[in-house]
Amino acid sequence: MALENDTQAPDFELVNQFGETFRLSDYRGTRAVALVFFPLAFSGTCTGELCELRDNLALFRSHDVELVGISVDSKYALRVWAEQENYDFTLLADFWPHGQVAKEYGVFLPEKGFANRATFLIDEAGIIRASFITAPGEARSLEAYRAALEELPAHVG
Repeated sequence: MALENDTQAPDFELVNQFGETFRLSDYRGTRAVALVFFPLAFSGTCTGELCELRDNLALFRSHDVELVGISVDSKYALRVWAEQENYDFTLLADFWPHGQVAKEYGVFLPEKGFANRATFLIDEAGIIRASFITAPGEARSLEAYRAALEELPAHVG
């Protein structure tokens, strides 16, 4: 069961597509984070979704929100995919322990071995303010992101 809104987002530490450490808690007090769980790099629906986010990155930046994709792929696969698709945002490898962060957020699908399409918008205090999950094979809409971002409290810094 996915984590609910208005609850503390679990902190975690993973590596990005460049092998650099990313800690969710490093953003506390500075900016909000949009955690975008997706099943697998290079798959059609995931590529379409993340390309749409890439093409609308200004939407996140205008709300001072750090956009972060996360999947069970390795950092190596994520780096090649990011370079191929010109993603100018962080991709995190929830590779090992396999899907651990997705499990903590309640969106890991053990029968498939990857995360569901789930988004968590986390405010500067580390509280989940909005979340949405789509049915398997169904892409998330840009309008769902817009609506969630509009509900986010204004940046205080």
